[in-house]
Order: sequence, then C-alpha cells, then structure tokens
Amino acid sequence: MTDALASGAPLFVESRRQLLDAYPGIPVGKSSSWAFLPLIAANRPVGVCMLGFDDVHRFPEEERGLLTALGGLIAQALERAKLYDAEFALARGLQDALLPHRLPTLPGLRVTGRYLPGTRGMDIGGDWYDVIPTGDEVSLIVGDVEGHNVAAAAAMGQLRSAMRAFVTAGHRPSDVVASTNRLHLDLDPTLLASCCYACFHPRSGVVRIVRAGHCPPLLRLPDGHAETLDAPGGPVLGVETAAYYPEFALRLVPGSILALYTDGLIERRGTDIGSGIDRLRASLARRGGGRLEDLADGLLQDARESADRADDIALLLSEYAPPSKRAVWTDRQADHPGQVRDAAVTCPRSSGTPPGSRTDPTS
Repeated sequence: MTDALASGAPLFVESRRQLLDAYPGIPVGKSSSWAFLPLIAANRPVGVCMLGFDDVHRFPEEERGLLTALGGLIAQALERAKLYDAEFALARGLQDALLPHRLPTLPGLRVTGRYLPGTRGMDIGGDWYDVIPTGDEVSLIVGDVEGHNVAAAAAMGQLRSAMRAFVTAGHRPSDVVASTNRLHLDLDPTLLASCCYACFHPRSGVVRIVRAGHCPPLLRLPDGHAETLDAPGGPVLGVETAAYYPEFALRLVPGSILALYTDGLIERRGTDIGSGIDRLRASLARRGGGRLEDLADGLLQDARESADRADDIALLLSEYAPPSKRAVWTDRQADHPGQVRDAAVTCPRSSGTPPGSRTDPTS
C-alpha cells in the first residue's frame, strides 16, 4: 500500500507467491490476489484502496484500466466529502456564533427561543431569532434567509447584525426593516430573506409589529384562546429598494403570549401554509398555560420527531408578565405606524417623531 501511495501508480498482485517475493514476511491473510489503487485528487494522494480476492485472480489490461479509473472516482468522492465537512464546520460555527447563546432577563416580559436545523443537506440554514432590550422597549425578531449552506448562514449574520444596529440607533420599527432591506440590496444579495419584527413596550403592553414577507405572528390570550394576527406586511427583503413596511399596533393583556416563528415550523408535505399556521395556532392554544420553556418544546415536538424535515426552524415566544398592571387588548390595525386605537394608555413616542405629527402616537 505504501508503494502504491508513494508512486501514485496502481499495484496488482495476482498470487500470494508474487506478494511474498516482493515483500518477504508480510502477512497475507485469507486473500489470494490484490489490487492496490492509489487515490489521487487534485494531484495529491488522499489514500489507498485495497481490493482483496479470495481466489487467484488475473488482471487483464482492460480490468486494470477499469480499476484505475475506479480509484480516481473514489478519490474525487473522498475529496468532495472532506470539502463538504470543512464547509459544514465553517457554516455551523458561523451560525452558532451568530445565534444568541442566551436571552436577556427582562422586567415584565418572559422570553424563550429555539433553533432546530433541518434534517437534509448540511444541517444548517439561515433562520434566526433575536431579543434586543433598548431603554423602555424590547425588540423581538425572527428572520429567515433562503438556503441551507454557508451563504445562507453568512447572509443571516449580516442581516441580524444590521437589524441590531438599526434598533440600537433608535429607529422606529418600520424604519428598522426598511433600512435593513436597503442594506441587503446594497450588498447585492443572491438570497432573499423574510423577517417579523415586534417592538414591545412592557410598561404599557403595546407591541408594534412589522412583517417583511414573513409568516404572521400568533397570539395566545390568558383564557387559552389563540389568534393569528392579521398584521399587514411588505415584501421580502432584497427585492425592492423603496418597499413600504407598515406597522401594526396592539395592546396585550398580562399573561398573553406572542409567538414569532419561521415557515419550517408550519410546512408539511401535501398541505398549504394556511393549514400549517392553523395547526400551530391550535397547538399554541392547547399547550399553553404552563412554563414558557415547556410550551416551546411542545410546539417543536412534531418537528423534532420528523426524520424528513427539509427546512430549519426558529421560534421565539414572549409572555407579557407585568408586576401588577391591567391593560386592554385590541386587535385593530393602527391608523398609522406606532398608533394604537381604543388604547387606555398611550404608546411612547419613537425617537425622531415630532409631537403632533401624523405618526405621533400621542397626537
């Protein structure tokens, strides 16, 4: 084997005598003939393939050529496997580094997140979730970049970092998503992305939601009733520079649970997205009422048990748990971004919005 690897040429041994004459004292085992095929990929050896035959075997010229070609194919397959493993390790490391390792502890709000890779391909993807405290508000984000490879994981990292930057800079929710969309276009994207962004004010219970081609959020009320929030949305990220992303505002009652998720959680072969959302809504209503961590695990139970899940999954659950305040919940769409109808308390004004303007929630 060493000679075949060093010379780069196949070695064919047709009998035990021939082997012992060339290599005295070598153990021959139970085989009677051997073919030692060097595995050469990209002009460098990656291994040796040894074929043993129980009976004495002659290797005519045609068969030698066939076995030599077989060695070349095996070498290419091994090289591709090594490259795949290296790419997988890079992408998985990138994804693990960019997903939150732990979520912040927040007054008035309990949060928990889950990420579940797909069971096909590289076992990675572009789904993500994030929780960003900013002053009196908390930003809750779930996003999905198409694809399941290094490019998807890298694009996910760019978008997550961009949204964090725009959020911490004090932009209102609609501007955060619009700015992220423009940045994604400036980076010349080859992959489209969607996201759902909820800006929550724990003291008032007001949450403002912006969707960019993403699944609608779900809301579970304390009485166990679960609703699909019909929040209007804009196009996916990376399509239109001047895309408009409207805000949808509502006020939660204490004990309400807001669920943001990616489409991997609702997709099922042979059914449409609407049916998947309805199943998730029913599961949210049925399983809620206990610990938020248990609810997240329960919502992912079917997905975890599936051996043929093409897409990855991100899930972010938020439970409104103020110390001792009551609030009125309304599911009506805001007249303009940041404004809440029939609200008993006012929504805090976003920075940069002049008092008395049309988008000022206190006007």
